[in-house]
Amino acid sequence: MLSLAISFLTFSQEVDRHSLPLITDRPDATEASSTVGKGILQFETGGLFESYEVGNIKTESYTFNTMLVRYGILDNLELRLGWDFVEGVTKINNNKLDNVTSGLSPLLLGMKIDIAKENRAMPEIALIGHVFPIFSASTDYRPEFTGIDFRLSLSHTLSEKSSLGYNIGAEWGNDSPEAAAIYTLAYGYSITDKFGMYAELYGDLPEDSSANHYWDAGFTYLASNDLQFDTYFGTSLTEGQDILIGLGLSYRVKTTKKLK
Repeated sequence: MLSLAISFLTFSQEVDRHSLPLITDRPDATEASSTVGKGILQFETGGLFESYEVGNIKTESYTFNTMLVRYGILDNLELRLGWDFVEGVTKINNNKLDNVTSGLSPLLLGMKIDIAKENRAMPEIALIGHVFPIFSASTDYRPEFTGIDFRLSLSHTLSEKSSLGYNIGAEWGNDSPEAAAIYTLAYGYSITDKFGMYAELYGDLPEDSSANHYWDAGFTYLASNDLQFDTYFGTSLTEGQDILIGLGLSYRVKTTKKLK
């Protein structure tokens, strides 16, 4: 615990993160194990398509704006704000029904705090927590219960070109009061200084329901230190999601200047 406290306090002594390539929480489900840095505003957005089919009933979901805004108020603490616009379509025997749903999903409000830097076998660690207020969602996507989640995000550097990241946590709310354990495991590889790829397993284990397990993979392109594009695809290993396809971008802005 003393080692963690010392690591926590020494984050203020880091070099200017804006001089390094940005680190994002997208496109994978694994959240990064570091914050954006003090005075940095980062936008991460994109769109995705999901399809679920059970028998002759097929549900298609289009998310047009997966916006996440991250702002560093300290070198080791960031605030997080997210909001998605979603449209859902149901088809029976490939015939589209008229009950199209659309609107905003619950607002994401949260924070991420750096706990420890990577030190040999010890991973880099961050703690992330979110709340999803019911009143912030449109009628079509308003859940029955307020959502809450938290997770520990950890990562290891495997080599100059590869890394391993993983999250462990829990979530409550939405349309069920039961708790669910959540996990992610992602492997990242730098093909070049600009192009990267990743592969990931993730899922949740509800208290009173069957577990859900998924996989996805994707590519990133670093256009500059402050701008990254991504694309990805995936599906579920258990019954549920048939296909997931998405693309997006992340952009970083430095909002404060250091005194000389």
